[in-house]
Amino acid sequence: MSKRKLSRQQAWRVEKIQEERAKRAARRDAAAEQAVTGGELGPEQEGLVIAHYGTQVAVESAPGVSQRCHVRANIEGLVTGDRVVWCEGDPTGVVVAQLGRQSVLCRPDSHGKLKAVAANIDQILVVIAPYPEPHANLVDRYLVAAEVVGIEPVIVVNKSDLLDRDPALREQLEQLMAIYPELGYQVLYTSTKQGGLETLHATLRERISVFVGQSGVGKSSLVNVLLPAAELRVGALSANTRKGTHTTTTAQLFHLDCGGSLIDSPGIREFGLWHMDRLEVEQGFREFRPHLGHCKFRDCHHEQEPGCAIMAALESGEISQTRLDSYRHIVASLD
Repeated sequence: MSKRKLSRQQAWRVEKIQEERAKRAARRDAAAEQAVTGGELGPEQEGLVIAHYGTQVAVESAPGVSQRCHVRANIEGLVTGDRVVWCEGDPTGVVVAQLGRQSVLCRPDSHGKLKAVAANIDQILVVIAPYPEPHANLVDRYLVAAEVVGIEPVIVVNKSDLLDRDPALREQLEQLMAIYPELGYQVLYTSTKQGGLETLHATLRERISVFVGQSGVGKSSLVNVLLPAAELRVGALSANTRKGTHTTTTAQLFHLDCGGSLIDSPGIREFGLWHMDRLEVEQGFREFRPHLGHCKFRDCHHEQEPGCAIMAALESGEISQTRLDSYRHIVASLD
């Protein structure tokens, strides 16, 4: 498809908008530089970004001690969990440098561009619930995303008290979850109404974690139980769609009594993977890995090709039909 040509007026408007953005960034950077060189700020120190507010971030120097900071214009894409170098100020500090990341969780935005969600996290807790109804493909999308960036995922089945009221629902959900422990994934059952969150506490201990999942599965409710002082807004499920309403507007990092930290990120109904290619998705299915590279044809799509190692593993029971269906569904969505 040929690229649409901008009219002269449209091109002029785009140019003016870009100029204004550049000027605003230059003014912010100049003010920050003047504050640093003018002695208005304290000495440089390392800190942790615990929240993001538009052009400003909240930086923590010690647990419970933080300050809002401007960010120099040459530092782009800071997210909650980033380690930075910053200078304290009155009333606002300045972030002067970004330190290297050990890991970063990204997701495509509405335009298909990758956008970081959280940095330096140790594990991703994929939260599902009986409602909104989960399905294997959605769970597998989260797992693939975690596998590709090298972050250990944990599946959390929240609102498990609903399963006690409906044996058929429990059987359905347990059947959905049955395969994941066999693949080495940890599966936790939690309920904010029944208590018994000791296993979840143990999983979070001494680690930086992030909750991901559809809106309405109870991520913010879990945080409120783990950290009552957080007082996050909780939205009820829509009576018509059984889907959640978005209540969390910015990613925030909270410290837990157990010694770990938790980043609560905005609800994500669909976790698109269209920024990946087919080979990356293959690597995201951990049971595929021993068989990759053994197909007869190098460009095998694992459909009906002769000599396909993945299809042979399906026949031998090493790969499940459900997971292969998820893989094919995800690959089809990449187009």
